[in-house]
Amino acid sequence: MDISRFTDYRDKIVSSCSRVIVGKDDVIELVLTCFICSGHVLLEDVPGTGKTMLLRSFAKTIGSDFRRIQFTPDLLPSDLTGINFYNQQSGQFEFRPGPLFSNIILADEINRATPRTQSSLLEAMEEKQISVDGKTMTLSEPFMVMATQNPVESYGTFPLPEAQTDRFFMRLKLGYMTREQELSVICRESSSDIIASLTPAVTAEETAWLKENYKNITVHPSVAGYMMDIIEGTRNESAFVTGVSTRGAIALYKASQVTAAFSGRDFVLPEDVKKVAPHVLAHRIVSGSALSSEDAAKYIDRIISAVAVPLES
Repeated sequence: MDISRFTDYRDKIVSSCSRVIVGKDDVIELVLTCFICSGHVLLEDVPGTGKTMLLRSFAKTIGSDFRRIQFTPDLLPSDLTGINFYNQQSGQFEFRPGPLFSNIILADEINRATPRTQSSLLEAMEEKQISVDGKTMTLSEPFMVMATQNPVESYGTFPLPEAQTDRFFMRLKLGYMTREQELSVICRESSSDIIASLTPAVTAEETAWLKENYKNITVHPSVAGYMMDIIEGTRNESAFVTGVSTRGAIALYKASQVTAAFSGRDFVLPEDVKKVAPHVLAHRIVSGSALSSEDAAKYIDRIISAVAVPLES
């Protein structure tokens, strides 16, 4: 397997997206990791940090269709999945597909929609299919949902239940840029103009190859055991009601494989696991009280530091 195809792919994506999102190459790479693993992203951050621009530039770079859905309290499940409507000219019912029939979906402020509408995403995210009036339709590949929510403002919102939060592969945060980076952004042309000038940097064939071959990255039994030690550490932590699920353990395994490939290796190191574990695991733990994303990440870091790292024999 030619591991350089992974690093070349990563470099092209990060280089293109960083023209729009300055100083956040690490977040761009994590979003790309989710994409290669066919996972979904929950992006928590205050308004105006570039969440929408990040996904728009990412979709443009990989050459995929992009749809943005603004979640509001009056949004209905059919507004996402589509509806069967009666065509008076033909005298038959026809299906009008909703915005979920696309490749890259931005679910903006997902916690502003009702639980009923939020749950309509679950089948699409987990099974890559949509059921309407008893008929099931498969979504085209690639398919990724990136949902955003404002962690500060809670008025008029519906918090995501644990079962839905667990469907997200990673929870990420952009954060503010440095002073110099922000100065360069406010003095340049608009981000929308830059995105309009972007062209696909990779082909669909390259994407399909990476999605299939990252599974061949070697994970030594001792490194896999290291992952399970971290997972079990979350389950044995007294501060948590429940620890990380099996779905979370599988996500950590996949993310570590892709991270190793993007680093130019065909085998996983404990450092790869440490790099992605807080992003993959922190949102999957349930505590007895409200736990911010920063506090959850600190808990995960503490658990990781307490687990013995396997050494090369």
